[in-house]
Amino acid sequence: MPELAETYACVPSTERGRGILISGDPKSNKVLYTNGRSVIILDLNNPLNVSVYGEHAYPATVARFSPNGEWIASADVYGTVRIWGAHNDHVLKKEFKVLSGRIDDLQWSPDGLRIVASGDGKGKSLVRAFMWDSGTNVGEFDGHSRRVMSCAFKPTRPFRIVTCGEDFLVNFYEGPPFKFKQSHRDHSNFVNCVRFSPDGNKFITVSSDKKGIIFEGKSGEKTGELSSEDPHKGSIYAVSWSPDGKQVLTVSADKTAKVWDISEDGNGKLKKTLTCSGSGGVDDMLVGCLWQNDHLVTVSLGGTITLFSASNLEKSPLQLSGHMKNIISLASLKSDPKYILSSSYDGLIVKWVQGLGYSGKLQRKENSQIKCFAASEEEIVTSGFDNKIWRISFHGDQFGDGDSIDIGSQPKDLSLAFLSPELALVTTDSGVVMLRGTKVASTINLGFAVTASVVAPDGSEAIVGGQDGKLHIFCITGDTLKQEAVLEKHRGAITVIRYSPDFSMFASGDANREAIVWDRVCREVKLKNMLYHTARINCLAWSLNSSMVATGSLDTCVIIYEVDKPASSRMTIKGAHLGGVYGLVFTDEYSVVSSGEDACVRVWKLTPQ
Repeated sequence: MPELAETYACVPSTERGRGILISGDPKSNKVLYTNGRSVIILDLNNPLNVSVYGEHAYPATVARFSPNGEWIASADVYGTVRIWGAHNDHVLKKEFKVLSGRIDDLQWSPDGLRIVASGDGKGKSLVRAFMWDSGTNVGEFDGHSRRVMSCAFKPTRPFRIVTCGEDFLVNFYEGPPFKFKQSHRDHSNFVNCVRFSPDGNKFITVSSDKKGIIFEGKSGEKTGELSSEDPHKGSIYAVSWSPDGKQVLTVSADKTAKVWDISEDGNGKLKKTLTCSGSGGVDDMLVGCLWQNDHLVTVSLGGTITLFSASNLEKSPLQLSGHMKNIISLASLKSDPKYILSSSYDGLIVKWVQGLGYSGKLQRKENSQIKCFAASEEEIVTSGFDNKIWRISFHGDQFGDGDSIDIGSQPKDLSLAFLSPELALVTTDSGVVMLRGTKVASTINLGFAVTASVVAPDGSEAIVGGQDGKLHIFCITGDTLKQEAVLEKHRGAITVIRYSPDFSMFASGDANREAIVWDRVCREVKLKNMLYHTARINCLAWSLNSSMVATGSLDTCVIIYEVDKPASSRMTIKGAHLGGVYGLVFTDEYSVVSSGEDACVRVWKLTPQ
């Protein structure tokens, strides 16, 4: 059976103009963040050790470990909190509907018995504290009129709760049962984050007015501020205390993170400003941070996670990144199959090395959206949602200048002839366009609705699939196509066609969940009854020695068939990607790489049957 060998995690979902809250496990170096409906548990010591929880019905917003590290509470945009096991199978313990709108922050009490959640809702219910096992309320939280961005639970007795939000207020509650004690209006803009120090003696609030204010933890009185020497020049989105409670880390829209020394009397003095290398655009704005043991973690708007060392701030930081959106295609290079390129529709192309993980983003000069993507040794070819095809030369890690070709209508699929990469075949709604280099060699109207195509590696033959489920085989002579045969077997629109590497077979998949392997020479069905998906097939890949074919589908599964055995002796990977599988590629005889809607890339090891 296939085993999961590596996961290249997606990055946290971010939003312009808002901070995100990431959190860590008190005992290990694991951090939690959310992307779409998934909650990601990432091990900072080994970034390939990733676990994903995907049981939320709506996009998740925040997740926290319980104080003993055994449970995780996560919340979503619908106001639901789920409490589940942190280990093994992530068993669901409880689910509560807490607020009527999006939950922006939640915190456990230090004894792990109560949870406070804050966010958006109707009427006055913007904050709720409840018992973790029964869901009963433990207090009344009045005093906020707009969305409550953050809440904090005092980690020592006597318990206190502090909340802050878009009404510029910082509210202080005593309990349990919790009731309103006092309110502070020292900030002049949205208050984005509030955090208690680990010993509970102080708490700090940071705001879009570029200030950080420190309060006394037990009484809630203001004691001081972060120094105005060399302050942040943009909104401060998040703050995190060091484990000894003597320093804080803040991140801001001015693209810097700052470490502050907090004195006994409650004032903050700047210790060091940390900058992350990036593209220089808005994607470098920092929106989240966490001080996790010796790691200083910052998250940028583009999703890049940067790890600084707390004990040695001069040390150059480690960067982890990946995709934030659905990964629509994967490619591995023939010369070095361990080298994987993935592209997501927002225009990001990321390079991964099997065994090492993230190896860098590839910057194109023209960062347009990507719908179709193909890569050969020396160039990549992409098409977006306009009528252009881009051919960009590619050496090592650098893209050269790209040339765009306007083909007159929206491209639906593109295929390269690997042995003569000058030739590319692009399908449009009603026909195909042949490109030689950056010139349109011919535009051919085929007279039927085209949905998928592939061109032979040597450029001598093309197969075009239609909306009607028929496969049309064409011989390529010069710049014209001559129809040689029509194969009828599929009962749905063709979604993908691929030649085997040894050029003796080809495989096709359709929207009616069926795949078929054909013999190329006699054009007979070689492997049939490949009907084990429950939804449309999105992608298909051949193993390097042409002995296996893998299909990926909208039903979240990947199925691997051996060509010489009946389809019933298949290997199935269930739930490979939440939301569907969109990219597949083999990197060696026993490794298949998949990508999907959840923005993750996974490497599966196959054990021969």
